[in-house]
Amino acid sequence: MRIYRHWQNVPADGRGAVVAIGNFDGVHLGHQAVISEARKIADKIKAPLAVLTFEPHPREVLGKTNGPFRLTPFRIKMREIAALGVDVLYLTRFDRDLAAMLAEDFIHHLLVKGLGARYVVVGYDFAFGTGRSGNFQLLQDHAEAGGYSLSQISVAGSDSGIYSASEARGRLSAGDVTGTAQILGRPWEIEGRVQTGEQRGRQLGFSTANLTLAGTLHPKHGVYALWAGIPRKNDGGTDWLPAVANLGRRPTFTEDKLLLEVHLLDYSGNLYDKRLRAQFIAHVRDERRFDGLDSLKAQIAEDTATARKILADTVPETAPVAATTNNSVA
Repeated sequence: MRIYRHWQNVPADGRGAVVAIGNFDGVHLGHQAVISEARKIADKIKAPLAVLTFEPHPREVLGKTNGPFRLTPFRIKMREIAALGVDVLYLTRFDRDLAAMLAEDFIHHLLVKGLGARYVVVGYDFAFGTGRSGNFQLLQDHAEAGGYSLSQISVAGSDSGIYSASEARGRLSAGDVTGTAQILGRPWEIEGRVQTGEQRGRQLGFSTANLTLAGTLHPKHGVYALWAGIPRKNDGGTDWLPAVANLGRRPTFTEDKLLLEVHLLDYSGNLYDKRLRAQFIAHVRDERRFDGLDSLKAQIAEDTATARKILADTVPETAPVAATTNNSVA
């Protein structure tokens, strides 16, 4: 997947694509429907498949957020987009200037002159330009003059509701990681570099790899069954291991720092300062305070057995960890 970090002066081999446009936070099944439709069109007209997305998320720039809200940090979003077979990623910086751009200028300067879009595909609720004044109808009004065709994907969903980032955020915040996965089409995932801890897990007989979740939306505090992925350097793949994790502030030790403490089952290696992926499969129990270490150790053993049983009937999502290249950057 080629990545262009500016929409101005995109070279000839990065132009003329079928372009799916959106924030794509979560890259959920609704987003995947948009990109899938773009892929069908790209194959039919023999054009590259491209995604136009924005970083940072517009809500972060416009101050329309009260705390962490993103389902997928950029690294994960880019990997999931690449896994859908996208040829080109237009990674457009969203700033105050872009937010103030007139909708007509967005079409003329960015889509037409900048990217040379041959075909545009958007979702049912796509809006653009200052004040979100642009919509599908405006894109349609300018299509002939701009030299592009376009399609709009209708609402995608299931019997339990539409596929939307807001619905996924609500389920995730409530600890319903199973319901979140039904919207995303895969388990919700976080990743980070393993931090040096206070060795309490090792002292209890259950060593952990600790990840911080600052700035990221996360499930409610509690214990979860998950798949832990250790990226391989030699081939870009990932080794997956069953795991149980506590997400919270460790009330038994009266601490305040939010941590994800991952205990990898059947693993004894050193993970400090290495990257670790964590795919949440099921909620095991809520976080609670224990009266002593013996009761805590007994509960951890029970949680481990529960997680092992849950994971025996699942497999990890195996989108490649190194699915993108930067060999063409404008």
